Amino acid sequence: MKKMLLMSGSKYKSTDYLVHTIPWLKNFLADYQGKSVAFVPYAGVRQSFYEYEKKVQKALAELDVEIISVHRDAKHANIIEKADVIAIGGGNTFCLLKQMYEHRLIEIIQEKVKTGTPYFGWSAGANVAGVSIMTTNDMPIVYPPSFDALNLFPYQINPHFISGKMQGHNGESREERLAEFLIANPTACVYALPEGTALKIENEKATVLGESAILTFTKGMEQSELIPGSIFSY
Repeated sequence: MKKMLLMSGSKYKSTDYLVHTIPWLKNFLADYQGKSVAFVPYAGVRQSFYEYEKKVQKALAELDVEIISVHRDAKHANIIEKADVIAIGGGNTFCLLKQMYEHRLIEIIQEKVKTGTPYFGWSAGANVAGVSIMTTNDMPIVYPPSFDALNLFPYQINPHFISGKMQGHNGESREERLAEFLIANPTACVYALPEGTALKIENEKATVLGESAILTFTKGMEQSELIPGSIFSY
């Protein structure tokens, strides 16, 4: 049975790193205390893999799991293969996906998650769980061989969604960017995750977590709202 926790970001309002995710993760990993978590650090461009691993280990220490970055083995896929849980951190989505292809992690992650290995990710780590990274907010600082992502959640994901424009900002709003995407890709559906929200997925059902509604956008920017606590099939 597929089990995933897809979180918009690592912080919410004034909270420290990953603090707001702890209650969700305690519930999500209740049956995995003492188990190993393979951590994919590729998105963390401004820190080394070792630094990112240590940062996540410290933030999630109370979960009582062993977090091991995939770079600890020369063949990164070996860490994924042995792990009880898979986690992917945030950062630059293009950099993340490029290295997932380079280290041949796409198929092994897909196979493990589809056969029951829990997966959690935040920001870029949530984005790559969808069909493609075409609705990421990041700059394409590197070029992955494809924009196709894990397709474990069969729709587009837009983390860190914020509606409207900040005063003084004359560039496109998030809605305008997503409208452009849907004009070019009219059959797609985008799940927009505001800060402090997440999707908890169990097989073909999802639960909305957090204090805000998650929005969906389809052709013509037709919008639907999924309120906190709601459960839906996808």
